Amino acid sequence: MSAKTAVVILNWNGRSFLEKFLPDVIRHSSAAEVIVADNASTDDSVSFLQTNFPSVRIIQNASNSGYTGGYNEALVHVDAEYFVLLNSDVEVTANWIEPIIQLMDSDKTIGACQPKILSYYHRDEFEYAGAGGGFIDRYGYPFCRGRIFNSMEKDEGQYNDTREVFWATGACMFVRSKVFRELKGLDNRFFAHMEEIDLCWRMHRHGHKVYYCGSSTIYHVGGGTLSKNNPRKTYLNFRNNLLMIHKNSGSRKTSIFLFRLIFDIVAALKFLISNGYADFSAVFKAHWDFSGMKKHYKAEPEGTVHAFENSTIYNRSILWDYYLCNRKSFGALKWLK
Repeated sequence: MSAKTAVVILNWNGRSFLEKFLPDVIRHSSAAEVIVADNASTDDSVSFLQTNFPSVRIIQNASNSGYTGGYNEALVHVDAEYFVLLNSDVEVTANWIEPIIQLMDSDKTIGACQPKILSYYHRDEFEYAGAGGGFIDRYGYPFCRGRIFNSMEKDEGQYNDTREVFWATGACMFVRSKVFRELKGLDNRFFAHMEEIDLCWRMHRHGHKVYYCGSSTIYHVGGGTLSKNNPRKTYLNFRNNLLMIHKNSGSRKTSIFLFRLIFDIVAALKFLISNGYADFSAVFKAHWDFSGMKKHYKAEPEGTVHAFENSTIYNRSILWDYYLCNRKSFGALKWLK
């Protein structure tokens, strides 16, 4: 008999994270099946699991095809109403599953949801990947409640609510399996980074909602595979963000790309000054590779909802507001009516 909820942890050479965090996942997920999908690890992750956690089901993927391919390959073998895509570097807490499942059960139009995500090392601060729920601005730049660029807010209960957001983080994403399969899962071409935003944008365009549930809390280490300052991460974030806009923004993409070229050149120059040449060149490589990849993307079906008919898209430039207007927190932003 299948479980209603399956917690699926994607692992690649993460034995230390499994040893540290898996016991709490098992302890606090009694109503769910806990699964580790291993992305062809070269460490002893699999043997460690087999010896120490025999109750945990292991799905062994044939190769390391990133976050996107790893989950797409593994979830074919999972039979549950809800998938929980959980990073291996996450500490869960008591009652982290139940509020979200109750919320999604109460509204069948919700396709995905995330909990409150706080920093594992700075436990009174929101964590970079997801924080209090994700948004994008009119030019496709993502940000979160509780985190805009590298400015993190303290958790003072300001985001203990439950509300609709634009995207739910892949660090801990609850997904209705029916919706995941209808939309053909994650886009394998992304490999990693921005893939969850692309999936959530496709959900919106097909009439589904994405939610944040502040009554569930987890703590995320972050940077378990690639650190924030890794040029590979810079490259994937910029390239995949462009691919996401190309796929989902419909007739607005031409004007968006004009602005993005200007903004991204400025970002590259900022990287050159603050981070060095590697991140600077990663931005231009991302644009170059995107220009080669986009011709292989067929136009996505428009779906039932226009790409920008969504109240969770910030109708100003988050770059302008953050860097020129000094609006560093979500509450300081100027949402237009």
